[in-house]
Amino acid sequence: MSPPDTGRNTARKRITAQAAGSNHRVRLVGGVLVALLAGTAVLTTVVPSPTGATGSTAEPSAAATLRLGYFANVTHAPALVAESRSLLRQELEPAGTALETQVFNAGPSAIEALNSGALDAAYIGPSPALNSYLASGGSSLRIVAGVAEGGASLVVSAQITELADLPGTELATPQYGGTQDVALRHFLAERELDGSVTVTPSSNGTVPQLFARGAIDGAWLPEPHASLLVQEYGAHRLVDEAELWPEGRFPTTVLVATQDFIAAHPHTVEALVRANAQAIDWLESASDTERLDAVQQALVDINGSSLSDEVIASALQEVSFSQQPLSGTFGELVEHAAGVGIGDTGDVSGLVDDRWIRERP
Repeated sequence: MSPPDTGRNTARKRITAQAAGSNHRVRLVGGVLVALLAGTAVLTTVVPSPTGATGSTAEPSAAATLRLGYFANVTHAPALVAESRSLLRQELEPAGTALETQVFNAGPSAIEALNSGALDAAYIGPSPALNSYLASGGSSLRIVAGVAEGGASLVVSAQITELADLPGTELATPQYGGTQDVALRHFLAERELDGSVTVTPSSNGTVPQLFARGAIDGAWLPEPHASLLVQEYGAHRLVDEAELWPEGRFPTTVLVATQDFIAAHPHTVEALVRANAQAIDWLESASDTERLDAVQQALVDINGSSLSDEVIASALQEVSFSQQPLSGTFGELVEHAAGVGIGDTGDVSGLVDDRWIRERP
């Protein structure tokens, strides 16, 4: 598997302009008086914008293209709905912005694409976003909206009925350094089980096969993958992550954009956040059948097939959607990751750029 994505330390750019005047001799009538005009050097420094990215003298404009990443997960349902119902394109096209999308399996891969300049924005889990922000000294990205809460569980074989049964088992997560990977490692370490349980990062697509042949005993997964193991492979939920957080609320998915893109194209970011809000509103107001059909169709469009209605319906019951990123949890998430050797500690108070998040009525 890939090593943890530590992000790239991005130096702040400074733009300097130096104008030096040339010495000129001006001959007056009579040719006896000469004036020497010497130019003085002027140093102009562009002040960083409020987003933390270096500002530009150019007027912010709509982007020609928005390159957006997301996962084919129920925890990314607002992205699926915004794409499949053309909400994103309806917001972007009036400004002449084209949309390019890319599907990822886990957060660290999406972060790598953001850091390399291959993506402008992405729906990802909070842990990779926090790690990227801290590793870059606060210059890589910003969270511009919340997306999903809940929808992550430790699902295990029928033989495991309590935590005391975990020593000697092998558990999977979607990718090393991802949100569920950090959650499982922290959970085990906090209960002094980390030395007796093997954690093997495996893609969501391979986990069912590994579980079916007994190569793993369970996995900490997002939806719909957790529900898939429960509904069709005989697993059960040993731990619902919601049980570990006050009021059962913890962020599973957030919407991020690179700081360079925010600085250059704030109107495009605003359109993206607006489409995300519209998708969340639709998911909250739709009937169970409408919501199921929309998510199923979106997954089929992406993958060419989908999971059963029973699996997707179960998954949707585990997740809620909100524009609020639950930033009050970020400090704890940073400590969780650092405590298991993934990522840095530091101040994340500037991570959220909430200027476009609409207030609830």
